[in-house]
Amino acid sequence: MRLKPGMLLRLYSLCGILVQVAATKNKARGSQGQFPLTQNVTVVEGGTANLTCRVDQNDNTSLQWSNPAQQTLYFDDKKALRDNRIELVRASWHELSISVSDVSLADEGQYTCSLFTMPVKTSKAFLTVLGVPEKPQITGFTSPVMEGERMQLTCKTSGSKPAADIRWFKNDKEVKDVKYLKEEDAKSKTFTVSSTLDFLADRNDDGAVVSCRVDHESLNSTPQIAMQVLEIHYTPLVKIISSNSWPEEGQSIILTCESKGKPVPEPVLWTKDGGELPDPERMVVNGRVLSISFLNKTDNGTYRCEAKNPIGRNSTEYVLIVHDPNALAGQTGPDHALIGGIVAVVVFVTLCSIILLGRYLARHKGTYLTNEAKGAEDAPDADTAIINAEGSQVNAEEKKEYFI
Repeated sequence: MRLKPGMLLRLYSLCGILVQVAATKNKARGSQGQFPLTQNVTVVEGGTANLTCRVDQNDNTSLQWSNPAQQTLYFDDKKALRDNRIELVRASWHELSISVSDVSLADEGQYTCSLFTMPVKTSKAFLTVLGVPEKPQITGFTSPVMEGERMQLTCKTSGSKPAADIRWFKNDKEVKDVKYLKEEDAKSKTFTVSSTLDFLADRNDDGAVVSCRVDHESLNSTPQIAMQVLEIHYTPLVKIISSNSWPEEGQSIILTCESKGKPVPEPVLWTKDGGELPDPERMVVNGRVLSISFLNKTDNGTYRCEAKNPIGRNSTEYVLIVHDPNALAGQTGPDHALIGGIVAVVVFVTLCSIILLGRYLARHKGTYLTNEAKGAEDAPDADTAIINAEGSQVNAEEKKEYFI
């Protein structure tokens, strides 16, 4: 079957229309699958922010970056805003990346990537700018501080965003009981943070290092630190150390007076029993040391060491007892005190026994008949009386003797 030329032309036109419709539908489907993808960015003030917009499927559709004021920064690879800080990193049909250097707090906000399809599709990326806190400073310290005075040290830092954290340390040990205050600058959106450390000055704090530490996410785990060395003045602390724990006659002894204070105490003063040292020839003072040679009983007494500085004075005492070496040697023989105690116990037990025995006999007294009672009263002698008594007990009751 042969087709006429007019009909063949109509058939070609119809095929062209069908192909065009199919291509239009495929393009529409491709446009519907195109979405720009972005990510939020956080950067430290003064740093560089990289903004990237990607499209997985793109049929030569243009991409554009706009700032929070809706000003176009880049349209494809063409720069639209005159700002030397903004540069093109990469431009293709699938990606548009730009960089913003020397970022300031004013650059913070929401940036928009636009894909010019029908309709236009957009994606948002929020740029967060961190305000770097200034180096902290410690105020309120006056040198020197007297022991017992109240100290108030304040640490302050400005320009942080968000608000920085302040921590106190004393010789690397954290101090928790502190006051914390933060104030926001409405114009710059930054914070001024301060913290106060309040305590009473103590001699143990002399030379201690007090540090104020500022932590912030913009510092990359490297905190800013301010330090202050404390200087505390206090009265002397005095102690006497003896070279001999059991001094004997004829020996020597050295008494050392240790005094610690700030300012450094003046030379110490030694006294005995409230007065001057009685024998300067044997009792020699050299700085803080008192030496006594050839000890004897007269050296017994209370020795006082006194130290002072511009803040005040303090003293301590040492009681010296000189022992007799002979008395000490005699203690190695028999213990007379122990023997005397044993004898006393024996005597006491004996007396108690005698008393008890006497009371027993008194309660059990008996009788007996004498030889004379047993015999006749007219017996010439004792033998005859005994013989006579064998047969007669007359008047025996009258001759009884009692015993106790």
